[in-house]
Amino acid sequence: MQTRLVLVLLALAPLVLAKKFKEEDKPAWAKKDIRDYSEADLERLLDQWEEDEEPLEDDELPEHLRPQPKLDLSNLDSKSPEDLLKVSKKGRTLMTFVSVTGNPTREESDTITKLWQTSLWNNHIQAERYMVDDNRAIFLFKDGTQAWDAKDFLIEQERCKGVTIENKEYPGVHAKKDEL
Repeated sequence: MQTRLVLVLLALAPLVLAKKFKEEDKPAWAKKDIRDYSEADLERLLDQWEEDEEPLEDDELPEHLRPQPKLDLSNLDSKSPEDLLKVSKKGRTLMTFVSVTGNPTREESDTITKLWQTSLWNNHIQAERYMVDDNRAIFLFKDGTQAWDAKDFLIEQERCKGVTIENKEYPGVHAKKDEL
């Protein structure tokens, strides 16, 4: 009998102890119909929702909110700005443009770049590929340092016209001068 009484009291405790605002105690924005909320009202509601949550770990934050990695400049060659760029892009997303030589159709370019992407994946360089033109694709690297390793592979390919990383052109080894 006593356990039933305790269970009933425990079941009713949240109903009794829950704080219910009286209509006059609510702030003006909380009295509105939810369909009439402005962006500022929704932002306040989100802040109120998240106020008791623990902050996210650095690796769980969106990329633009993550702290910059510490650069160790002691191991870098001061004569190579490419090495500095490579180190500064560690852990950052980086886009690379890759062009195919000749006058290929979109399907032909898609097949060639897909083969290159597979070769990169087989070498543990993870790149997403997006066709942007009939002879041009974007390779997206989640870790920017991999872009330079991929560039070294891509410019050696027979049908590679060139690779662009951070607005710097790297012509393909087999590309003819008149194609560039």
